[in-house]
Amino acid sequence: MAANEIQVTIPPTIEPVYSNMIQIAYKEDEFTFIFLHQIPGINQARGKAVVSISPNHAKNLLTVLQRTVGEYEQKFRTLDNPQDKPQNVTAMPGYS
Repeated sequence: MAANEIQVTIPPTIEPVYSNMIQIAYKEDEFTFIFLHQIPGINQARGKAVVSISPNHAKNLLTVLQRTVGEYEQKFRTLDNPQDKPQNVTAMPGYS
């Protein structure tokens, strides 16, 4: 194993989570991602997971996500850009 690699262990009790809606909140020292599942046909969503990370980790995530989406598009298909505002993603700046 290389010096910058780590061994990752995922416990067998962890359940996969499907999310089709995300709320992103931030304050000075953290970003919080609230993963939701919007129930089709009704105006309701159910919380599935909440993940908080540092601002530096959020910036790293953005970089890796941009690279990974680019790789996906090269392999499968180009994704449409959101119009004015991404669908099913809500930003909540300055929460406390």
